[in-house]
Amino acid sequence: MKNALFLCLMCSLFSVFAQQYKVAEGYKIAFSNPDVSGTFDKLSSSTLIFDQAKLANSKLSFKIEVASINTGNGLQNKHARGEEWFNADKYPYIEFNSSKIEKTSEGYKAIGKLQMHGVSKEVTIPFTFSKKDNKGTFIAKFSVDRCDYQIGKKNSGVAETIKITATIPVI
Repeated sequence: MKNALFLCLMCSLFSVFAQQYKVAEGYKIAFSNPDVSGTFDKLSSSTLIFDQAKLANSKLSFKIEVASINTGNGLQNKHARGEEWFNADKYPYIEFNSSKIEKTSEGYKAIGKLQMHGVSKEVTIPFTFSKKDNKGTFIAKFSVDRCDYQIGKKNSGVAETIKITATIPVI
């Protein structure tokens, strides 16, 4: 009980020093390579605590529903959700949790764990953030090697490098 109370107190104090945002309508998580492209259409949860002046107080985390994959082709979507690729029944989420956020010459970078298909790897995700009034937009562009996460087979006829572009409007 004491630990839960302490955690609540710390979270309350944390949010006093950094801006906490909510994901707004119109977010887009797109992926592409020469062989397939599409979107993941559902974020099931996110934590967006971001303070441009005190990055040590910032935390970004996302949970994307694998079953929301949309390539524009129903048969291809079903195949992507299946055991050979994402195996959405066994691994229903793609998750990212930052451990550190740093300023860069182009914007920022979030360093943390990306988990897909039961595999967790430390990644660096470059992003920009723009704010006007009480609204903002995070835009991240990065690539992952699907084979690092055991998604599909190597030399399967689908390119191994997948480009990700996430555009997240927030309030």
